[in-house]
Amino acid sequence: MAQVIADRRDVDFVLHEQLIVDGLSKHPKYAEFGKKTIDMIVSEARNLAIKEILPTFREGDEQGCRFDNGQVSVPESFKRAYDLFVEGEWLAMPEDPAYGGQGMPRTVALAAGDYFNGANCAFMMYPGLTHGAALLVEAFGTERQKKRFLKNMFTGKWTGTMLLTEPEAGSDVGNLSTSAKKNPDGTYSITGSKIFISAGEHDMVENIVHPVLARIEGAPAGTRGISLFLVPKYRVADDGSLGEFNDVVCTGIEHKMGINGNATCSLTLGGKGNCVGELLGEENKGMRAMFLMMNEARLLVGMQGFCCASASYMNAVNYARERVQGKNLLQMMDPDAPSVPIIQHPDVRRMLISMKAYVEGMRSLLYYAGFLTDRIAVSDDEAEKARLQGMIDILIPICKGYVTDRAFDVCSTGVQVYGGYGFIREYPQEQLLRDCRITMIYEGTNGIQAMDLLGRKLGMNKGKPIMDLMGEIQKTLAQAKAIDELADFAARLEKALNRLAEVAMHLGATAMSPKVMNAFAFAHPFMEAAGDVVMAWMLLWRSVIAATQLEKGAKKKDRHFYEGQIKSAHYFTQAVLPVTMGKMDAIMTTCTAAVEISEDAFGGK
Repeated sequence: MAQVIADRRDVDFVLHEQLIVDGLSKHPKYAEFGKKTIDMIVSEARNLAIKEILPTFREGDEQGCRFDNGQVSVPESFKRAYDLFVEGEWLAMPEDPAYGGQGMPRTVALAAGDYFNGANCAFMMYPGLTHGAALLVEAFGTERQKKRFLKNMFTGKWTGTMLLTEPEAGSDVGNLSTSAKKNPDGTYSITGSKIFISAGEHDMVENIVHPVLARIEGAPAGTRGISLFLVPKYRVADDGSLGEFNDVVCTGIEHKMGINGNATCSLTLGGKGNCVGELLGEENKGMRAMFLMMNEARLLVGMQGFCCASASYMNAVNYARERVQGKNLLQMMDPDAPSVPIIQHPDVRRMLISMKAYVEGMRSLLYYAGFLTDRIAVSDDEAEKARLQGMIDILIPICKGYVTDRAFDVCSTGVQVYGGYGFIREYPQEQLLRDCRITMIYEGTNGIQAMDLLGRKLGMNKGKPIMDLMGEIQKTLAQAKAIDELADFAARLEKALNRLAEVAMHLGATAMSPKVMNAFAFAHPFMEAAGDVVMAWMLLWRSVIAATQLEKGAKKKDRHFYEGQIKSAHYFTQAVLPVTMGKMDAIMTTCTAAVEISEDAFGGK
């Protein structure tokens, strides 16, 4: 039976053979989550995704959201899907059951999200943003705020957003102009406008809770003077009941390239002077609060892009098996030779194995980032927690920036496999491409992710996190070198890893010199090279497991899967890593053209 959205065998491989997630059940925190329970959770998520969420995919795109005099209506099919989603308690899977969560490992939640986001990422933005907003309340809210807001958000009774972006500020959040004036009762009057607010207004729930970045009157300029406020659409009394409308008005929605089922809103706060917010955390510490949640948000966006790629690959490989066109290349001169499925054509196979390798590597990387978080949660060793967190911090720009770049490439290839049919709306490939494109932009553009990797993450703790990560890669290399079939792959990865270390040292030194602009002109190529090395690591890790299982005499039904893992690593190390080496040669030149060219020389005047 053909798989859709995600390859269940591959999901199970990462959970149970690569990461061995059920091992977490040895710890009391996750004692309930043995293999049987994990498999049941993934199966239930898959069923809900395929039967209820996937049917909303096309309708959500074609119907879109409708704006009428400050009110926003979502596609009609979203309402049933949302009700079923929150009824199943899927919104806050890893969170405290006392507040409506399920308390499961984050890795298992990511596996469930693999199906949900792949079914319709625009729909999943409503619960996804709610989860992120609720985490801010959990981390920084007072007990009174938690009591009034948290359970209603984690259960999906209310939804949430994040109000950061403004027309003039964009990614330069420190330049925001939304203001907060303290009231005698300790609340704040909020005034300002926000744009590009995903899920900022809709008709699926009775209340929407907005964490808002604003500057208290008299606070310092820039990011140092930004505070975080909790601003609900309807005010909330101490008993949790809803009060009056809080002067948060939607003034319009964007007409976008993709994710049309999600309402991307412009919001005006306090247009009538009646918007009241509560301080969330400390004054002037709003950016600190947001940065603490950034890993969560950026991993979510990486998952969103990846899930589009996974769905596109599943569609493409199924289509290639069924679409009959042209003769087998070896029979081109035979006038009587039959036409064959396009999966037999070398160029189609090249496209498919490229898609396969990236999708498999990205799944392993994203689950691994979640697994590191789970390991922190069950560890009592502070030094080990710091080591694991350091590796997460290094990997997050790659999980968001590199993954979404490559996910878009995979979706583009998915269109190409379909040929002309991929370009028309009768088939899902073009929508997946359009929906995926935004992931390279929001939660910090991928250029910002690259600057974060080069400018902040490489030098953290005197370089210890990057060295710890390279140490993990070295462990896989040692295992692979002991397997004859994988020795060449390991040698190629080791060469690329050593070269990456040289490039990192070169760019780091350049960034500390008067040529700092030249260094950051190569931040994105460096992120690409680092991502390629991490991707090769994930694929080699997979192939070590696969080769070991084949050596042990794997069951017949598993042999093709394991052989496919080795071929993915074979392809990536021999067809992609040589290109990566060329990228790194280019970075080492630190070409000055991009920095030295005058603005007038770009033309266009």
